[in-house]
Amino acid sequence: MAMTIHVDIVSAEAAIFSGLAELVIAPAIQGEVGILPRHAPFLTQLREGEVRLKISSTREESFYISGGMLEVQPYKVTVLSDTALRAHDIDEAAALEAKQRAEKMLSDKKTDFEYAKAQAELTEAMLQLRAIEKLRKLKK
Repeated sequence: MAMTIHVDIVSAEAAIFSGLAELVIAPAIQGEVGILPRHAPFLTQLREGEVRLKISSTREESFYISGGMLEVQPYKVTVLSDTALRAHDIDEAAALEAKQRAEKMLSDKKTDFEYAKAQAELTEAMLQLRAIEKLRKLKK
């Protein structure tokens, strides 16, 4: 049996995942990090993107996060994010609609704040769509 590490993925709304994994891959600010059991402790910021868990040799899970913090201890990993969703729970139609709405807002720019908000919404929608795409590839 492979060694495992306990992983908690928590959003502002709810606990999204709590369980064991053989490997955690997360989008840290300065690049992607891979965490195995007994990893040295550290704390880092996360950027928007995908957190991947290798649960076993035959099972992986993906989560979309909107950024946040990652705490690593030798036997526990905690991901704290404002928004966290299981990749297979993302609504593709809603993400496409959000992408189109953000693109329209970018073209109708009125203030710097509106432009920045539209850019953030577009980035989030694109990351959600990318997570859906990766999930489809895993199923093949």
